[in-house]
Amino acid sequence: MKSGTALIYDEEMTKYKLLWVDPACKIEVPERLTVSYKALEENGLAQRCVNVPVRQATDAEILLAHSEEYLEAVKKTPHMTLEELMTFTQQYGDVYFHPNIYHCAKLAIGATLQLVDSVLTGKVRNGMALVRPPGHHSQRSAANGFCVFNNVAIAAHYAKKHHNVKRVLIVDWDVHHGQGVQYSFEDDPSVLYFSWHRYEHQDFWPKLRESDYDSVGKEKGAGFNINVPWNKVGMENSDYLSVFFHVLLPVAYEFCPDLVLVCAGFDSAIGDPEGHMCATPDIFAHLTHLLMSLAGGRLCAVLEGGYNLTSLAQSVCQTVQTLLGDPAPQPSELIGPCESALESIQCVRAAHKPYWDCLKHAEAPPISEPSTKRCKQTEGEGNGKAEDGEKEEEMVVWQESPLRLVPPSRTAAVLPAEVKPLEGCDLLEPSLAPAADILQTLRNDLFEKSVDEASLKTLYSVITLFEKMKKNEIRNGLALVPHVPVAISCAVKHAAESLTNRVLVVFVGEEDVTTYSTEEGKMLFVQISRGQSGEQKSQYKVSVCLKKSPPEDRSDVAGLMHAVLGLLLPLAYEYDPGLVLLARSPGCGVGEAAWAQLTSLLQGLAQGHTLVLLQVGEEKALRGTAASLQGDPVPSLGPLGPPPPEDVEAVERQRQRLQTSWKLLQTTAISEK
Repeated sequence: MKSGTALIYDEEMTKYKLLWVDPACKIEVPERLTVSYKALEENGLAQRCVNVPVRQATDAEILLAHSEEYLEAVKKTPHMTLEELMTFTQQYGDVYFHPNIYHCAKLAIGATLQLVDSVLTGKVRNGMALVRPPGHHSQRSAANGFCVFNNVAIAAHYAKKHHNVKRVLIVDWDVHHGQGVQYSFEDDPSVLYFSWHRYEHQDFWPKLRESDYDSVGKEKGAGFNINVPWNKVGMENSDYLSVFFHVLLPVAYEFCPDLVLVCAGFDSAIGDPEGHMCATPDIFAHLTHLLMSLAGGRLCAVLEGGYNLTSLAQSVCQTVQTLLGDPAPQPSELIGPCESALESIQCVRAAHKPYWDCLKHAEAPPISEPSTKRCKQTEGEGNGKAEDGEKEEEMVVWQESPLRLVPPSRTAAVLPAEVKPLEGCDLLEPSLAPAADILQTLRNDLFEKSVDEASLKTLYSVITLFEKMKKNEIRNGLALVPHVPVAISCAVKHAAESLTNRVLVVFVGEEDVTTYSTEEGKMLFVQISRGQSGEQKSQYKVSVCLKKSPPEDRSDVAGLMHAVLGLLLPLAYEYDPGLVLLARSPGCGVGEAAWAQLTSLLQGLAQGHTLVLLQVGEEKALRGTAASLQGDPVPSLGPLGPPPPEDVEAVERQRQRLQTSWKLLQTTAISEK
């Protein structure tokens, strides 16, 4: 099993800068790289990564995305005088040239390709390349937006050509539209390009009509270009997550990439003079975690923008720490998407409805009159020029993300004596250490009939796992128990009485579970079953009944993921639990790959404090579950077909019932409902 996170950086890429006065370009400075790398060193992250040396790109590699004429023109820049460089620069938009920039641009490509090689040959699992100049604005025959060559576009072509990769997902979370990447692949169905970007109805740079939501790709590539335009500034963590849950992730799972490339621009973070957004650096930990469940974990993040040196360094650290496998921080400030974000989500889902099975049920049409066109923009939102940003950078203050504590042990397991220990898991022996009165309480509360001591020992061990997570002694746990519903009841009762944090319970199975009365909001119970569900009145008890299908029917998996991505994850993130309890019963109908995906996705919550319960008789699911808890790459689900209409209806009923209480479930703007 491949492991490790690559970090690619070379100080040589800091050795160019702006040599003349240009207000549009003065924010692109060498310190962008040095502060990022210094922050990684100071936080002990660089030392934990696999150091991969950079190299220069070859002409043949550059020509994968650029014309020979343009390459030959750039080759002449090292020999130009200052006046010649200024004249050469003027033919392009918002970019500058320097005698050393051609050398640095070749290193930026080479670093990106070194990362791709390392990931796709299995030397590392994932990684990040800190490169400069950035690349996503550069076009076939033009420099643009601080970009000389298109690093990520070249990487996608390279992966397909040299590693036989069939499908590449490019996620561009930079605040500017990466039009250069879009132009490279807009007719190519083997590359799915996703970009969110500040747009403001074509009033923000690069001010292109084709940056809007209805530019979906051309010819065979129709549907494979996803633009999410931000039509106002100030987007927050909830807006970013909503787009992931309701647009990107459903399409990405249906697409089933072999490789994920991230145009990791951090000008979409708070405090940036270009973006003017309000998303805090810790959100990039969660975005990264959600993407790591795709493509068998093969993820390459490549630095693009980011011009507030403080938020840039913090965001880079959050991204790399997640790639290393550390638990994500508690998600902060999730108050639901704003009206303008919902309008964009609604428009994107409507535009892509013809192309993706996961969006076929999206009935709301595009917004005819966006709220941001009805209302005059408030003064001070600016036009994204760099000179406006200095004042903004001084004014914006945010709380630095709390230290991400890593428990000394990752996974502990409670197993019957006859079951072989799980590799990499600490074995927690079932114990009768508690006093007799505690055991008697368990016996009285949970069992109507007599019960053997082995069952009581196992239940107490489940409680012990909870306590160890509460004390941050272990990150997660796994228990094989005699009867899952009883174990859930035991854990929930203990949590309600002894723990201060909220508990998310996710149960996949048809049995009834007694969850006892708890303080309102202290537990969120979500059950996914293949049987009938009763009437529900509480926002804290959610039951989704999915269609029963033959084992060979792939629609089962599509239906489950539709429920997970569109209902469970939005609920879970907004609820923000301190502990997650995930359980399944025998015969629940969930395959090992889908179960591993669910286990992996939920670990982004509660700082990774997840307890998984399996029932005796399901030993075959133990290894895969343990591997997922230990952070091993989860297996791909394969390209997903359409979810069964019955499953779509079941999820939609719950979403409609709950969306007034849980804002992250919303997919349409209030004005259009």
